[in-house]
Amino acid sequence: MENSDKELFTNRRDFLGKMMLGATAFGLPAFASLPLHAEALASADATTSGGEDPDAWINSIKGKHRLVLDVPRPHAIYPFAWAKIFLLTNEATGVPEKDCGVVVVLRHDAIPYAMKDELWAKYKLGEVFKADDPLTKAPSTRNPFWQPKEGDFKVPGVGNVNIGINELQASGVMFCVCNMALTVYSAVVAQQMGVEAEEVKKEWIAGLLPGIQIVPSGIWAISRAQEKNCGYCFAG
Repeated sequence: MENSDKELFTNRRDFLGKMMLGATAFGLPAFASLPLHAEALASADATTSGGEDPDAWINSIKGKHRLVLDVPRPHAIYPFAWAKIFLLTNEATGVPEKDCGVVVVLRHDAIPYAMKDELWAKYKLGEVFKADDPLTKAPSTRNPFWQPKEGDFKVPGVGNVNIGINELQASGVMFCVCNMALTVYSAVVAQQMGVEAEEVKKEWIAGLLPGIQIVPSGIWAISRAQEKNCGYCFAG
């Protein structure tokens, strides 16, 4: 049985390596030719918690009306606007924020939104992940959705909308980030820069925004949220 278990783990790691290398090639074409070290991928098997245990975090979803937003890539203001619209329109129909539960899953190419400004500047995350600043329309050198200024985001017919991650968190919106994507993309970026993958991932994790939960994978979080009666919405 022991040998069988080891063989199963080895086959699983090999499968994950091939799968994620393909995903990386699609997500970051500039790095498509760079191989991924098996050690970096293997580290994704162990979940690093950005707070409480991921299962306990999922179990903390509240409210009668629940929604999970799947965010696999940058898409202007939409990944954050939909969460606010869900809350506003529920309130307009007599449902207060406390009766709503919203989970935003930042995975694949959307993981930089879970990181602080200094990481965007140091690693040129706007260029790497093709994430433009909503104001300048150029590759962002900051996380535009963390502590935005009043008036940064305006919607025709609506006016100013408070869709900063910190503002949504204040309304009870929950955010998580994919550990698998953190592992793979930090390794790819590290190889491009000629530094150790483990050091880049360590810095990325240390630079996560307050209140962002690391989950084993974005797909894991989406599945678990749906098991907790969250309706699914593609926000990428």
